[in-house]
Amino acid sequence: MVGLKPSEVPPTTAVKFLGAGTAACFADLLTFPLDTAKVRLQIQGENQAARSAQYRGVLGTILTMVRTEGPRSPYKGLVAGLQRQMSFASVRIGLYDSVKQFYTPKGSDHCSITTRILAGCTTGAMAVTCAQPTDVVKIRFQASVHTGPGSNRKYSGTMDAYRTIAREEGVRGLWKDDFPCHFVSAFGAGFCATVVASPVDVVKTRYMNSPPGQYRSPFDCMLKMVTQEGPTAFYKGFTPSFLRLGAWNVVMFVTYEQLKRALMKVQVLRESPF
Repeated sequence: MVGLKPSEVPPTTAVKFLGAGTAACFADLLTFPLDTAKVRLQIQGENQAARSAQYRGVLGTILTMVRTEGPRSPYKGLVAGLQRQMSFASVRIGLYDSVKQFYTPKGSDHCSITTRILAGCTTGAMAVTCAQPTDVVKIRFQASVHTGPGSNRKYSGTMDAYRTIAREEGVRGLWKDDFPCHFVSAFGAGFCATVVASPVDVVKTRYMNSPPGQYRSPFDCMLKMVTQEGPTAFYKGFTPSFLRLGAWNVVMFVTYEQLKRALMKVQVLRESPF
């Protein structure tokens, strides 16, 4: 790599892995309130407890949370959210090129669309599997409402949430989501992805947040939503979901590219002879 500029040196797998996770965490820090607002809107109307707090719109939801639960409330579950990004984005984005190369036949000059799809599905499935427990804990914190010192807190912290869920619901409780379409939602981006993935995302949020026995399966959750609230329930939280997805992708990929360049510059400088 001697004689090459940092921008000309192909980033290593480690650089992509670390850069993708770090960039995703930075994007999450900036957009997390939108994600929390999305979760609150998605579970609104599900039961009597949820009906006690009425949210209207993205800004209205965030302002209501700040007024009734304090200024830190939009960032509930942030620790689990950052853990999710480090385990999800690092695998899904950071390992994509390596997996794509693994599927590409030796001696081939180009990568076919089939290989790209296969690599995307593989890294997506790996990422969802690794990050699933963090997603469950994140949603549990985001959905919990604490209006004062006297309100009950189910979990004392992030690690306690992992332990409590595993103890009360079994280890499988941390992988509470066997809805196959969740894998599809991991690959979406932009408006079209929000339209397609929103029903799956709403079901996922409610199912992950539900106590044992409330729903027999994700399909049962979906049927109850349609029966009790109508088909529009599948698009609750659509606006914050779309806004967060767009902002998250812009921040994440811009940061990712800059981090890759910075990390490769450091590596080149370390390997350059004095």
